[in-house]
Amino acid sequence: MHTEGTRSDRPGIDGFDALLADIKAGRPSAWDRCYRWLAPAVAGYLRVQGAREVDDLTSEVFLAMFRNIDTFSGTEANFRSWVFVIAHRRIQDERRRRFRRPAGDTLDNAAIERLGRQAAARGSDNNAADEAIQVIGTDRAVAMCAGLVPDQREVVLLRVLGDLTVDQVAEVLGKSPGAVKQLQRRAFEALRKHLEREGVPL
Repeated sequence: MHTEGTRSDRPGIDGFDALLADIKAGRPSAWDRCYRWLAPAVAGYLRVQGAREVDDLTSEVFLAMFRNIDTFSGTEANFRSWVFVIAHRRIQDERRRRFRRPAGDTLDNAAIERLGRQAAARGSDNNAADEAIQVIGTDRAVAMCAGLVPDQREVVLLRVLGDLTVDQVAEVLGKSPGAVKQLQRRAFEALRKHLEREGVPL
């Protein structure tokens, strides 16, 4: 059954439990497989969030994951959420080091367009949130995402680029699922209104 907090069609990785066991055992091939699985999404998230040194920051995320892997237990979904918690903390650390608030206009067009294609390929539940996700690849939607308030933009990026559920986004951001749903609803409604004003049918 499909519920708002889950996604049965999210791309995963075969044999996660065995992979996790191999990672904890320190097998290099397992580390490599894990990196190839999640690094593109993590790097994309960091890039769209305005990271200056995306490759270096992505490496920091995985180094932190490697150092703390023995503390992790859970499902594939839990693992993905855990990695994005680390990524979220690393981008916050970088922002603090720069002694300024997050930039609002550092979205990467190619990354967002790729998100739009991925979201469209997953299909829609015919509600405002899914419709907004499907059109996020357009230039107009990119501009609108850049104009969203930071909390709304964070939710949109984690939902689409991170491919996380509402509950996982709540864990990453340290908010309640209800607060995440409210931020998502407001962000997607803002996207809809912007696109409608521009004459883009939804």
